Amino acid sequence: MKRSIQWIAGIASILFLLASTACAATKTEPNQVSSSPAASNQTTKVVTDKQRVVKSSKGDVKIPDEPKKVIGLSVVYPEFLYALGVTPIAVQNYHPEFPSYLKEPFKYTVKTGLAQTPNFEAILATEPDLIIAPTWWSDKDYEQLSKIAPTVLLPQRDNWRDELKDIGEVLGKKTLAEKVIQDLQNKEVDAKEKLHALVGNETVMYMMIMAKELVVYGENIDRGSFIHKELGLKPVKDFPQSEQSVSISLEKIPDFNPDHIILQLDDESSDEVQKRYKALLESSLWKNMTAVKNNHVYIMGGKEWFSLGMSPLADSNAVDDVLRAFNKNAK
Repeated sequence: MKRSIQWIAGIASILFLLASTACAATKTEPNQVSSSPAASNQTTKVVTDKQRVVKSSKGDVKIPDEPKKVIGLSVVYPEFLYALGVTPIAVQNYHPEFPSYLKEPFKYTVKTGLAQTPNFEAILATEPDLIIAPTWWSDKDYEQLSKIAPTVLLPQRDNWRDELKDIGEVLGKKTLAEKVIQDLQNKEVDAKEKLHALVGNETVMYMMIMAKELVVYGENIDRGSFIHKELGLKPVKDFPQSEQSVSISLEKIPDFNPDHIILQLDDESSDEVQKRYKALLESSLWKNMTAVKNNHVYIMGGKEWFSLGMSPLADSNAVDDVLRAFNKNAK
């Protein structure tokens, strides 16, 4: 799924400018079986006891029947792999540290950083036997990656659930992918009922503090949809329905004046973010808001919610965070 979130796109754009250009690629693609276009559904067929052929955006690709050392490129693909029971040997990472729900399982996973051109040397050193990546992220690097290991590029999706199913198809874990999706849906339905009992129809505003701006998310973007649709928390009435998110000045925040505020810091380690956060807390406009006066502000960290609305692991963790925050407030 090509990221629709403005702040991730902005980060990626900056990093892309800093990244060095990729090494010149040869025309040899040893893992490619067929150059014919693949259907959007990722189907597989058995080749031998040790290898299978899967369809990718680059054609049919031979992969190990049971890959042991898998790399998922882009920030979210590693989360998909782990949700399907596969711990990646290397990942691309934005934050220096993994979120809490990945810290222990990824303790031996190599961090390669996030850049336009992946760290081919670091990837090669891990000796992967399979690389999986979204086409929109890694198409330009396919030739280089396919020299390192069989590389499967998957199509752009608008919903992470379809991405998970695609990866499940490649790994022979389609049934598990469907179970992960259903389990999360059940958890969200249960949380939605509990939250309605706690806050009813009181309004909730989901806002992020970034280095250069304050952003309010609506229900038509991945992370905002999770808060307002999956968890059923009522958005502020004056949020422009035609927008996915809006950049807002401190002076304009009181115009929304919600009953509750979910406040996320984009990057807790950023001096700029901390400075903006401090200025917010010290503002009389902020202090006079209904949610602030009633102690209905819930602080969420950047790396913990970085993949919110884009990963079953991130969403499941966020369900726990939201329930914990609202339950604590109710006592």
